Amino acid sequence: MDRVFIEGLEVDTVIGAYDWERGIKQCLRLDLSFAWDNRPAAASDDLTLALDYASVSARIQAFADESRYQLVETFAERLAQVLMNEFQIPWLHLKLTKPGAVPAATGVGVEIERGCR
Repeated sequence: MDRVFIEGLEVDTVIGAYDWERGIKQCLRLDLSFAWDNRPAAASDDLTLALDYASVSARIQAFADESRYQLVETFAERLAQVLMNEFQIPWLHLKLTKPGAVPAATGVGVEIERGCR
């Protein structure tokens, strides 16, 4: 199985359950890995056959701009559904980090894996 990845993508969004969090945007850091058969794109050098990580990144940013979730779990789950549906991704691994959420930690968050390899 081939994988396409995006590491360290930072997006600002409204995220959190506390009242003070509902009126501000906070940074989330995303690391993603996608199952994708790269052989057709590699054989033809055709971008239209590749998973366009620039388009995926732009969609993630647009999703974050529209989101207003309390839980990072909800953000991760809904984002996974959007990406899999819109880009026909059969499998993905998503690590979502919320830096600074716990003062003694560099970040907290969730990792999810969805779909079939």
